[in-house]
Amino acid sequence: MARGIDSVPEIKWGVAMGITQQSAVELAQAIRSGTLSAREVTEAHIEVLERVNPALNAVVADRYAQARLEADQADARIAGAGILPPLLGVPVTVKESIAVEGMPHSAGVVARAHIRPAAHATVVQRLVDAGAIVLGVTNTAEGCMWIESSNRIYGRTNNAYAPNRTAGGSSGGEGAAVGSGGSPVGLGTDTLGSIRIPAFCNGVFGHRPSTGLVPLTGAWPPPHGVARMCSNGVIARRAEDLMPVLRIIAGPDSVDPLAGELPLREPTSNDLAGLRVTVVEDAFLPGVGGEMLRARDRAAEALERAGAKVTRVSMKSLRAIGLLTTIVLAEETGVRFAETLRAQGARPWSQVSWPGDHTTAMRSLLLGEELERRLPKSLTGRAVRVAHSIAEQLMATVGDGLLLHPTMPTVAPRHGRTVGRPWSANAVAAFSLAGSPVTQVPLGLGAAGLPLGVQVVGGPGNDHLTIAAALELERAFGGWHPPAQRFA
Repeated sequence: MARGIDSVPEIKWGVAMGITQQSAVELAQAIRSGTLSAREVTEAHIEVLERVNPALNAVVADRYAQARLEADQADARIAGAGILPPLLGVPVTVKESIAVEGMPHSAGVVARAHIRPAAHATVVQRLVDAGAIVLGVTNTAEGCMWIESSNRIYGRTNNAYAPNRTAGGSSGGEGAAVGSGGSPVGLGTDTLGSIRIPAFCNGVFGHRPSTGLVPLTGAWPPPHGVARMCSNGVIARRAEDLMPVLRIIAGPDSVDPLAGELPLREPTSNDLAGLRVTVVEDAFLPGVGGEMLRARDRAAEALERAGAKVTRVSMKSLRAIGLLTTIVLAEETGVRFAETLRAQGARPWSQVSWPGDHTTAMRSLLLGEELERRLPKSLTGRAVRVAHSIAEQLMATVGDGLLLHPTMPTVAPRHGRTVGRPWSANAVAAFSLAGSPVTQVPLGLGAAGLPLGVQVVGGPGNDHLTIAAALELERAFGGWHPPAQRFA
């Protein structure tokens, strides 16, 4: 018989720690076998989130009471007969900009604070149908439009390893929730690194799928004319969860016109035998940390030991790609973000008092839009063509192999250090333009105790290769290292 919602099982501290270090796949197996109950697993993750969230501000609206009830229902289902879904009883979290029925869906925009969707986004519904239990929704940059997560509704999210550092963005709440151990896996969105950067900053895995693999239905803001740069994707504390969750959320939904049937091969260690792995040199503006490049090189050496063949190329054109991509976003959407805000009832330029409804990052973006709008069309058109040309050149270099590239120039920066600096997205932008799959892989902790990492980039449709490399690099470097303070 299922326990009542107010009957909280006693979980020994060491057991809880073990639960919140396991992968979603391991937890699902333990729940099905009866080694753990769904209620125990759910309680262990809620306990972590309740303890760390006052410092992190990762989960901005929870559904813990419903989650406990759903965990009891999962346990009752396991006791019965029938085929069990693959993630039955496994807790997950979801970026607030992806619709969860009855939960806030503002994307950090004050004018949308009242929004409560009547239905799940496609990707959320697919996880729920697979048996997952949604614990809550997580913080984002205002309008999902910057690589730090702060807005005027929920405030700022802090890094899981150091509260004075950014959690990244725009899926920063998701990165911090998973990086703290409060969730084994979660959903985010990625246009210009919004999965990869938070995953990097918080020491976990993040996968931006190939364009068209996962539907965007139910995500806000709408992708407008740059849907091929956008993707829903996965943030996970263990690499073995990436492909199983990707399989669950992938495929057409008859709503998103870009989402189609794309084959997903199983990642295996054999994928790396003889595979060409490219390392790009001379691609960075001044300021890229030697620690980032050394971590990338160690990753290349590990893949070489696994049978890959590493080559190095020069591509100085990547130094300007972040700035060029912001022009692409402005030119190809067909809609300025100021117009998107006005359509929601916001008045982006009417409030001159500080702080108002908009963050500094958003005001900088809106100002950038106005400046870009005044540029000669011949100049912006050339910038768009150059950006796409660089992305095409990069994909030709990748081919059927992989490319390793730092996710950020340095470890997670202090709060506010990226605002007004579009080149901060240099390391992630080109791969979004190309619509390629990218897996951010943690590579341990650096000298300051902050996460290191690398992007593993594949050609479109080769998600299995980037994930195969992530599995190998996890074996070599240990993957996610739980923050010490989460057990304090």
